Amino acid sequence: MSKQNNKNDFISITDLSVKETWQILFFAKKLKEELKKTGSNKTILQNKTLAMIFEKPSLRTRISFEAGMTQLGGHAIYLSPNDIGIRKTEWERESVSDTAKVVSTMTDMIMARTYSHDTIKKLALSSDIPVINGLSDLEHPCQILADLMTIWETKGKLKGLTIGYVGDGENNVTHSLVLASTMLGMNFKCGSPNKFWMKKEIVDKAIKIAKNNSYIKQTIDPEEAVKETDVVITDTWISMGDEEEKIKRVQIFQPYQVNKKLMHYAKKDAIFMHCLPAYRNHEVTSEVIDGPQSVVLQEAENRLHVQKALMCYLLKVIK
Repeated sequence: MSKQNNKNDFISITDLSVKETWQILFFAKKLKEELKKTGSNKTILQNKTLAMIFEKPSLRTRISFEAGMTQLGGHAIYLSPNDIGIRKTEWERESVSDTAKVVSTMTDMIMARTYSHDTIKKLALSSDIPVINGLSDLEHPCQILADLMTIWETKGKLKGLTIGYVGDGENNVTHSLVLASTMLGMNFKCGSPNKFWMKKEIVDKAIKIAKNNSYIKQTIDPEEAVKETDVVITDTWISMGDEEEKIKRVQIFQPYQVNKKLMHYAKKDAIFMHCLPAYRNHEVTSEVIDGPQSVVLQEAENRLHVQKALMCYLLKVIK
């Protein structure tokens, strides 16, 4: 776990060791089962407050963190761009450093969903309390914790599985996913157009931390990317900030649509995942995302459980 000023931060999925990842997954499973039985996780984080900084809006991120804190007996404060304008130019409102220092005096944790990964890193550097990366342009580690839990629930294991991703390889989900896959002994294949492959520094890092002979393969062939895979994953072709390139990107990525024909190349018992929001009949057809192999709703729900476990871990409730 990444440590700053004797506190833990979760900026990258690799800030967790393999052991820490499994501790969080097992605790998330326990919290999920307890919630189903009793409707509550009691008062594990009673009187604790989470500050949620949103530069980018999100349905799942806000609900999962806010409801999660409530269920754990704590409280979450939603801070929109109108509430807290993090400075991008000299005369805009709050500097990142001042924001982190002020919030640190009043709350126990910060979750930030930002455009720039540098903003997350600067928040962590200036904060005296744990900082969670709710999403940046480089990584989406909270989503990948939910993905890992969903794969583990449906497949009964992680080690030795093969993940097949198709679409935009140069995005935050893919980056965190390849890092987590190789760290936990899974194989990772990515099918993308040449100009949209994963960032080299991420791939190099994934190769360096690879466990149990896990491998990474990048290809321009979507069929090769999903061939004999246990899990097929895609994401939107037009992320926030890419809207002006919509027409161009739809044309480029059309051959990478996950449809019934493409799913036939994966194993018969392969599952389909998507972090949502999804644009049906673009990156995935309705037939697949709403079909029997899809676990997208289970995946979305698991955001709640893993993030509750993560917050407990960061505040040293579980060790």
